[in-house]
Amino acid sequence: MQSPLAVIALVGRMVVLFGLLMAVPLVFALVQRDSAVPAFVSAILVTLAAGLGLSLATRRFRRELQPRDGFILVGLTWTMLPAFAALPLWLAIPGLSLTDAYFEAMSGLTATGATVITGLDDLPMSVNVWRCFMMLVGGLGIVVLAVAVLPLLGVGGSQLFKAEMAGPLKDQKLTPRMAETARGLWIVYFLFSVACFLAYRWAGMGWADAFMHMCTTMGLGGFSSHDASFGHWNSPLIEAVAVVFMMLAGVSFALYFAAWRQRSLRVLWANVEVRAFVGVVVATVALISLYLTANDVFPTFAESLRHTVFHVVSLATTTGYAAHDYAQWPVFAPVLMILLGCFATCAGSTGGGIKMVRLLLLLKQSHRELVRIVHPNVVNPVVLGGQVVSPKVMQTVIAFMMIYGATLVSLTMVLLFSGLDVVTSFTAVIAMVNNIGPGLGDVGPAVNFGGLTDFQTWVCTFGMLLGRLELLTLLVLLTPQFWKD
Repeated sequence: MQSPLAVIALVGRMVVLFGLLMAVPLVFALVQRDSAVPAFVSAILVTLAAGLGLSLATRRFRRELQPRDGFILVGLTWTMLPAFAALPLWLAIPGLSLTDAYFEAMSGLTATGATVITGLDDLPMSVNVWRCFMMLVGGLGIVVLAVAVLPLLGVGGSQLFKAEMAGPLKDQKLTPRMAETARGLWIVYFLFSVACFLAYRWAGMGWADAFMHMCTTMGLGGFSSHDASFGHWNSPLIEAVAVVFMMLAGVSFALYFAAWRQRSLRVLWANVEVRAFVGVVVATVALISLYLTANDVFPTFAESLRHTVFHVVSLATTTGYAAHDYAQWPVFAPVLMILLGCFATCAGSTGGGIKMVRLLLLLKQSHRELVRIVHPNVVNPVVLGGQVVSPKVMQTVIAFMMIYGATLVSLTMVLLFSGLDVVTSFTAVIAMVNNIGPGLGDVGPAVNFGGLTDFQTWVCTFGMLLGRLELLTLLVLLTPQFWKD
């Protein structure tokens, strides 16, 4: 294959862009005159110097990207940017190791929401702003953001968009040009973010908290500026705002873009994946509310319903907010909610997991095979939303699910080998690969990942990266065939 130096040149320009984004928390630090100003200034200078250095050293290798270049660029971007994102955290938080700083930055950019930091209420505001702002950027993907400005950089963006966007049907274009598509998605994302910010402020949050939680709600990440997360406010109104915007962010932004272009909301409810997403969430809320009431977890059904709605939506959308220690509920409820996070969100949303569309395709394929057992000669293609799904798409979905299952088992066994108990190991892997955030056991909602060893932390970091890039995008780089001409 061609030299990857042209890809490294583009990574350098992305690093420069990322360094400029650090100006957002720096402004907060300057306004608040907090202790993190030197950390952000140093991090910005190091990031800009590294990015400019890479760009200048490889500027003569500039060329049009090839399909395989997109995968290399995505892999390099999502491993390098967390290293630069970790710098201000490492410099500003006393005692934070490089391993933990990288984990925190990876959790932010992948919109996972797992944290190793305690004492969030006492951190400089700018540090919490940076943690949360990373989720806003990482929500739709820093690479998609770069695709929107790639015409200014002189390279095409189609390969990056396909490698970055989630879901099996990502070859469908919303507009003739990929850069226009990416800009359209970010415009929709921006408008929803502004609405979420204003709604949080109206519901009672301060301006800074409203900004930070808007970032993590729209990114479906779950970081908070308070150790108690949404329990800090204990406000049904604030929780209701969060529920509304988590549900909105759990739907494909491509559908919102299409609805805007067609000036009709019917395109949303006509989508079978959206209906399945809403239906599964509503059914789970009803089931767990009744279950908690029957087990006398809360004194009234209304209180059970309030806590159930918030936490089911939080985990189903892979956000990971907590307003109550749901790990203390009867075990059926938290396990069901975590498993819901494995598949509930829509492809093209900012959520993690395998996406609802893959689950629907697998169920339809299973039904098809059952029918073929009874009627071997019947013509019974897989149909989704009135359209026949091609065998190529089905093969990709089945391959993805096989690798997904093998990944969960393998990483769980590695954590078990390292000394963690089975509940902590399994739920930590589920939470990392699906970008949910908290697990159960020693990584539950009332604690965090700070008690893990460095080895266990790196395993979880790798799990977050795999999940964010939907496994295949990253694992294909490890195959010898990828590097052969």
